[in-house]
Amino acid sequence: MKAILHTKYGPPDELALKEVEKPVPRENEVLIKIHATTVTSSDCNARNFTFVPKLFLLFARMLFGFRKPKINILGIDLAGEIETVGKDVKRFKKGDRVFGTPEPAFGAHAEYICIPEDGVLAIKPANMTWGEAASVSLAGNTALYFIRDLGKIQAGQKVLINGASGGIGTFAVQLAKYYGAQVTGVCSTTNLELVKSLGADKVIDYTKEDFTKSNETYDVIFDVVGKTSFSRCKSLLKQKGVYLVNLIELPELVQILWTSMKGSSKKVKGGMAVASVDNMIFLKELIEAGKLKPVIDRCYPLEQTAEAFKYVEQGHKKGNVVITVEHNNNIN
Repeated sequence: MKAILHTKYGPPDELALKEVEKPVPRENEVLIKIHATTVTSSDCNARNFTFVPKLFLLFARMLFGFRKPKINILGIDLAGEIETVGKDVKRFKKGDRVFGTPEPAFGAHAEYICIPEDGVLAIKPANMTWGEAASVSLAGNTALYFIRDLGKIQAGQKVLINGASGGIGTFAVQLAKYYGAQVTGVCSTTNLELVKSLGADKVIDYTKEDFTKSNETYDVIFDVVGKTSFSRCKSLLKQKGVYLVNLIELPELVQILWTSMKGSSKKVKGGMAVASVDNMIFLKELIEAGKLKPVIDRCYPLEQTAEAFKYVEQGHKKGNVVITVEHNNNIN
């Protein structure tokens, strides 16, 4: 099978399309013929620590390899068709169209992958393309974790999302609206209409206005992109307001611990989302009901994966960047 191999750290051009051995599923695994995957910030971090906060750089080196990569095939999102099932598999059958993630492993930048039956997989929503389905897992689960689980957003609350046009941000806007919040999205000029189309009640162009200097107050502020701070946003939070931080450096870690221990009326919360089957099914139901849709910025064929990394690592993508995987007998 064809796969994109990652064998050294450096510029994205180190990535190379190679022929490798097609995996064979174990008794409890399914073999998935991949039709689409993505390039995410997680892939960029595993490839060259692109967006890893300094606080976690040593840990990332230990996880992904100090001198050379431990993970040679990246890709943490996928959508595809089950080609073969192991003899003990009960949940899926040959021909099932699925979407999900090999998390905590990678491996989706390839034509095929084996995933355990009890892994994070669900039947693909019928009203989605392969590319749209592949865009859901990482960004959708992360947004759900911050909006529902940490922010505990409720109807009538006012929520501001800084970085509303990115992969996580576009899902966060829609999920906050689903839970009944009044949503303000912060993004660049070119993405204002996109964020409005996702349901934001108000949009702020950060190139023209500093939202931290406004007189508005919010129940929840979600900084997806790490471009502001709790100290700058504290005055914008209502009593018992919550500041959600996606990228944690040492100051944010101290603030999370301090506001938690002190019993402060205004909290800082952050953490790492963990994908689950239950979450995938929940997101699928929202998608099929027309209440949630992924945003796709660009699509690249598998052989141009290095170009996709170059684009994502610029840090200005809107929504998600998809990799399409063509097969001789590919289906729509």
